[in-house]
This record gives sequence, C-alpha cells and structure tokens, in this order.
Amino acid sequence: MQLRTRRIAALVVVLGLVAGVASVALAIGSLTGVEAETALPVVTPQTSFAGLAAPTGEPGLAGIAEAQPSPGEIIQAAGPFDDRFSLEDLAFDGAAVTGAVLVTSDVSDVLELQVLAGFYDAQGTLLGTDRFVHHLVEDGTHVGTPDERETFLIEVPAALAGQAVSVVLGVPVLVNE
Repeated sequence: MQLRTRRIAALVVVLGLVAGVASVALAIGSLTGVEAETALPVVTPQTSFAGLAAPTGEPGLAGIAEAQPSPGEIIQAAGPFDDRFSLEDLAFDGAAVTGAVLVTSDVSDVLELQVLAGFYDAQGTLLGTDRFVHHLVEDGTHVGTPDERETFLIEVPAALAGQAVSVVLGVPVLVNE
C-alpha cells in the first residue's frame, strides 16, 4: 500500500507542475496579447520640401567655371567649406595637379573629402574637370592623433592631355568627425 501511495503522490506532484506551467504560459500569452493591442504604432517621420528637387550627379562649384586663370597658375575657387581648410603644397606639371587639404576647423579625422579641379587652356577657357574623392575606411582601430591632412593627385583627363596649362581647385565636400 505504501508503494501505491508514493505513486499517487508523485502523480499529484507531476499534475501540479503541469498545471502550474500551463497557468504561467496562459498568463504570459494573455499579457503578450494585451501588450500587442495597446502598443504604440511605430512612426517614421516623412519630410518633403515643395519645389525642391533631389540632387543628381556630383557636387560642383560655380567658381570653377567662372575663373580665368593665367597660364601656369593654380587658384582656389570659393566653396562652402573654405573657412575649414587650407590648400598646401600645390603643384601642376601639365599632366596632374597635386597638393594637400589641411583641415583647420578642429582636430578630427577626415571622413569624406572631394577636391574638384578645373583644367584651363592658355586662353583661360575651361577644358574640363576631374576630382579626387576620399572616403574614410573604418578598420575598427583608432589609435594616435587624427589625420587632418589629406594629400591628393588629380590627373588631367586623357582627352585634354597636352592642352591644360592652369588649374582652378575647390572643395565641394568636406566631412570630418
């Protein structure tokens, strides 16, 4: 009789555990249902500006087309970031213009940079443009002082080879930390 009593007691314990687990599961399910019904909707702000067209192509600078440099001259076209950088070590050998952009606005890495070059003939006519583009590549490490100076090389487009005698430079894109 003692064996039978132990089996009945074990059965009662097991049934109690099953009933307890079922009660908890139902309670969680009903809470989740209530939360789902009362949850706030996710709102994504939408912005539009009447009459404002989305930009297309690469950014330019009006000063590139308006300049009239003398032969052998390298001049800077006005741009939106002129108060945040200086151009250094500029050189033009007829095939490419080289130099560096030194960010002076703060001490931080250069994330995005574009240097636009307009190439001119001996009469001061704009022949064409090309650009240097820098994108910071994150490799997960950040040691030492930020790199605030970015060197660039912009080659004269092949179709203009031998014709360009002066350059107008500008910076239409500058993003730093």
